[in-house]
Amino acid sequence: MIVCGTGHRPDKLGGYGPDVAGKLIALARSWLEPFVDIGVDKVISGGALGWDQALADAALWLNIPVELYLPFPGFEDRWPTESKLHLYSQMPQVLGVHYICGPGYAGWKMQERNKAMVDDADKVLALWNGSTGGTGNCIAYANKAGKPIVNLWEIYNGKA
Repeated sequence: MIVCGTGHRPDKLGGYGPDVAGKLIALARSWLEPFVDIGVDKVISGGALGWDQALADAALWLNIPVELYLPFPGFEDRWPTESKLHLYSQMPQVLGVHYICGPGYAGWKMQERNKAMVDDADKVLALWNGSTGGTGNCIAYANKAGKPIVNLWEIYNGKA
């Protein structure tokens, strides 16, 4: 089984601190760990701040192969240095880094990345609060493509 992730950036998850990152990684690990021996062959991460990077960190920690699907070269250019360094630290540990579109920012390139991830996955592991935006667009595409979606939002917020 190939799992891709879609989820919010830190501003919708409680902030940018290490406590939030730790909570996200722990949540991803708790979902992935039972499947280590029985069926997660690979995780596809979009590389973005928040859920995407936490899912990749958890998979790498569990020795699950990871592929990064990045929307375009330099999509992280406006991030703080520490955030860029985190992404760059993941790159040598993954199976591959795939740039879905050519260089230069355009909002639609994020959705093209999302489509590629969903198309290449068997299941979507989401951290989605139900709002509109990039994560919502990815969920809508996954629904249209008939991909099973597991949304961990209620667990993340202690409501499940």
